[in-house]
Amino acid sequence: MDRILEFAGDHTLLVFALVTSFLLVVFSELRRKAKGVSSVEAVDLVRLVNNDAAVIDLRSAEAYARGHIVNARNIPSDELDARLDKLGSLKSKPVVIVCEAGVTSGKAVETLRNAGFASVYDLKGGMNGWSQAGLPVVTGKKTKKRK
Repeated sequence: MDRILEFAGDHTLLVFALVTSFLLVVFSELRRKAKGVSSVEAVDLVRLVNNDAAVIDLRSAEAYARGHIVNARNIPSDELDARLDKLGSLKSKPVVIVCEAGVTSGKAVETLRNAGFASVYDLKGGMNGWSQAGLPVVTGKKTKKRK
């Protein structure tokens, strides 16, 4: 215990940074929980999609064309409010919101919940997390639909 106190005394800036980082993570997680934002891992998203969940990709059209999840709808985040009426058929389905890194999707989740969507989630880590999990992406603007 004496060595820990000695280290903390010798490296106050480092200890302060560590404590601040820890509190920031705790605060952001508590804020997400208070807003009701639920995150799903990439593997859980696969299960949801297999059970008829819809995926909405908030990235730009260029980023979407570089690679997206199969059958994901591209609705850039700045157009989401204007296109809510076109998403009415998804209110009874699970909807997963995807962004680049999982940071900006929380606001979209809140928007859809306020619009009456029953179960809305965001993809933890966004497309970066999806790619890091080694899951497939589709390139190009459109995907072929099964008949």
